[in-house]
Amino acid sequence: MRHKGFTLVEILVVVVIMAIVISVTVLSIGVSGRDTQLDDESRRIEGLISMLHERALLEGRDFGVRIEPAAYDFVVYDTNLDRWSPLDEEREFRHRDLPKGIQFQLELDSQVVVLKPIDPNLNSDDAPPAPQVAIAASGEGTPFRLTLLRDGTTAQASVSGDAFGKTTRVGSDQPVKRP
Repeated sequence: MRHKGFTLVEILVVVVIMAIVISVTVLSIGVSGRDTQLDDESRRIEGLISMLHERALLEGRDFGVRIEPAAYDFVVYDTNLDRWSPLDEEREFRHRDLPKGIQFQLELDSQVVVLKPIDPNLNSDDAPPAPQVAIAASGEGTPFRLTLLRDGTTAQASVSGDAFGKTTRVGSDQPVKRP
């Protein structure tokens, strides 16, 4: 009488085939170099800055983007108070923290800017720091390159803006072009 079942060799062959298929899948994902979290966040930032440029033109007000190492928020210049005020009351322009493991690098005039976190204990009477990227009522803005970097990897995505308010984005799977 013969026993029905798999031999050790048959099981090992199946395991080897599965390992090869998994390896090929992992390598094909890794080779593309795409980081969806970086791409999603850079797309969001590009869209919000573009909306702010349009809003500046429509409303005739000055806006800005205040950037921290791992967060950003949008501000408006309040002429009555003679200072920048947050746009927190508007959901889309609220303060946003980057996902864990992602940080910003900001370049203005091809120079890397040292980003510092804003002190959460700042008194309401104290003027918060001015934004690094300004968007004037005329639609003109501060030329910038904002790069999102993944900790421990070379993955990055960037959003750039020129002096005329045109924003462009480079995804994590595209080569970085330097001006």
